[in-house]
Amino acid sequence: MEYNPIVWLYAALQWLLDILFSPAKPQPGISLTRPKIVVIGAGLTGVSAASHIIGHGFDVHIFEGNGKDKLGGIWSRVNNTSGLQIHSIMYRFHPSVRFTGGYPNREQIVDQITKLWKRYGLENKTTFNLKVTSTKKDSDGLWIINNDPSLGRFDGLLPAIGTCGDPKMPHLEGQSDFQGQICHSSQLTGQTAEGKNVVIIGGGASAVEGLEFVVHTNAKKTSVLARSDKWIIPRNAIVDTILALNIFGEETILSWIPEKLLRLFFYRDLEDLAPRTGTGLFSGTPMVNNDVFNLVRSGKADWLRGDIIRLTKNGVLFNKRARGVPQGGPGQHIEISADMIIMATGYHRPSLDFLPDAVFESPYEPPAWYLQVFPPDDPSICANNCTYNNAIGTVGSYHIGIYTRLLLVFLVDPLARPNPWWAKRWIDFTSFVKRKSPKGAFEFFTYSELIYWFCFCIAIKPFRWKWAPFVFFGAMSWLPRSIVRQEDRLRHDWTGKHIDGKNKKQNGVGKKVE
Repeated sequence: MEYNPIVWLYAALQWLLDILFSPAKPQPGISLTRPKIVVIGAGLTGVSAASHIIGHGFDVHIFEGNGKDKLGGIWSRVNNTSGLQIHSIMYRFHPSVRFTGGYPNREQIVDQITKLWKRYGLENKTTFNLKVTSTKKDSDGLWIINNDPSLGRFDGLLPAIGTCGDPKMPHLEGQSDFQGQICHSSQLTGQTAEGKNVVIIGGGASAVEGLEFVVHTNAKKTSVLARSDKWIIPRNAIVDTILALNIFGEETILSWIPEKLLRLFFYRDLEDLAPRTGTGLFSGTPMVNNDVFNLVRSGKADWLRGDIIRLTKNGVLFNKRARGVPQGGPGQHIEISADMIIMATGYHRPSLDFLPDAVFESPYEPPAWYLQVFPPDDPSICANNCTYNNAIGTVGSYHIGIYTRLLLVFLVDPLARPNPWWAKRWIDFTSFVKRKSPKGAFEFFTYSELIYWFCFCIAIKPFRWKWAPFVFFGAMSWLPRSIVRQEDRLRHDWTGKHIDGKNKKQNGVGKKVE
């Protein structure tokens, strides 16, 4: 394997990206400067964002509500058999990441997050087992966490709590009657499905966890029970990249082309599993998986759309619906035998309710924020990767660094900061452009659309032009530090002169009194 030229080239590419774009590791004893950022969450996004902040010479502190064993966020909680759905070249959440294969598993991803955390000296910048429940600004405009100044005072606030919290485990009618095993899709480590009939309830991203598990443990037969139709796209970096090139981030008059090609070349004989015509690819996050069709074609799995009626002693009573029939509509009632039921029912979404109430005022409430992560009235908040719903493209890659550096720019350069009125106009404009999107302007985006947002953000305001190399590539990192030093020097000089003048006046008065 080590002599495979593609693997060697991929390793060389990662080495080059690390050399060119990774911020410098902080040297021992280095004095970090303001602005100081508080990062909430020690998952993939939180660790990556904090490493960018500290790598550019600014101070940071991470608060994580769980213990150190949860470093890595959702990846610390999923199964060992879980891995990337998309190719790892599209999952480079930091330039220094070094993956050894195209589709690393959970342990390899957590290992890279941990190495990044240590590489940038974040061990001493992280507080575990402290849940952030409130945030507010003090009289100096600095952020206070949990109403406790002893925890620090911060110039910027970067929530990085992600979109996946605790497992969602609904109770099904007849659940107490079922004599087999019931597990959530995230709780399969140490379990086995060998020789068992397995039912996976759910047809979204969590179903992929279940499918990976049954493939690895040689289940006898698997039935995936999905309530609604969902697009499935190949586990292919080239195909996934091409699909992400839709810069409009919504269905267009040309969207039928990739959808038709997927039906023709990927679904092929299983075209009935594809969503009915009119259900757009660019309206929801697709499943990225090849195992589904391989298992169905081999007879080892069934993919059924319909509704769960109840659990029985030996399995699931199911209302099997034809394509196009809505949820709860008429269908055929069948009983599906099961020794094991995997609840692929997803995760509860973490709440941003620790933020001030003002950032939730309609109509500019998440996800309808500036660039989707900055509240229009307060760009000192950057909810990095917290407000997304559906997308096609890379995950946790280039944009984490860009959003983090934009936050730094907004904090150190008032002239580059978005004006609240104009920030709201950007939201209005984007909503107007995507007014025909089936789920609204900010419910779905492609990665190309995200890059367009960034370019527009820099281009629209001349005061931001000088920041382009820093924002996009982390280059010229001396610039924000230089501005901070000049501000501190001016502030010191002004304060010193102000104090000296005050003292001279007081001294003169004193002499006069004498």
